[in-house]
Amino acid sequence: MRGRMRAANGLWAALALMLLPAESHALREGDCEVCVSYLGRFYQSLKEKNVEFTPSSIEKELLKACKEAKGKENRLCYYIGATSDAATKIINEVSKPLSHHIPVEKVCEKLKKKDGQICELKYDKQIDLSTADLKKLRVKELKKILDDWGETCKGCAEKSDYIRKINELMPKYAPKAASSRTDL
Repeated sequence: MRGRMRAANGLWAALALMLLPAESHALREGDCEVCVSYLGRFYQSLKEKNVEFTPSSIEKELLKACKEAKGKENRLCYYIGATSDAATKIINEVSKPLSHHIPVEKVCEKLKKKDGQICELKYDKQIDLSTADLKKLRVKELKKILDDWGETCKGCAEKSDYIRKINELMPKYAPKAASSRTDL
């Protein structure tokens, strides 16, 4: 009798698990930040260039766009296999749905199921150069500002060297911030 009860309880537990809704993969606010933003801009650029919406032409354009990608966007390209050094190749998981004008949120949602790392990518917080006190920033943050501009600070040894280089280049890369600063 006890054996039958245990079996019946096990059957009910299995049935209950089957009837419960599966874990939702729908994106929440802020999920897949880099994926949604990058693919959204990419999709818009395809429309502006009047690219033929076929998987092969979209894939070709994505490979071109990914050659220019930097930082977290380059990492996204790596994860989907759109860089030369990528280990996996799931680029068709982007090109095929985009050819059917599937919203990028849905594309990223599907990519999240394939590789969770894709949706863990977040943009670095941007430093507001018009108000930031450069002396209070870490050298790592100062280096990142220069790196974002595509510049390096050759021969910089002290924090003050990095600050001097940023102040020197700010009118070129961040003119609005440069004109609003009063400490220069």
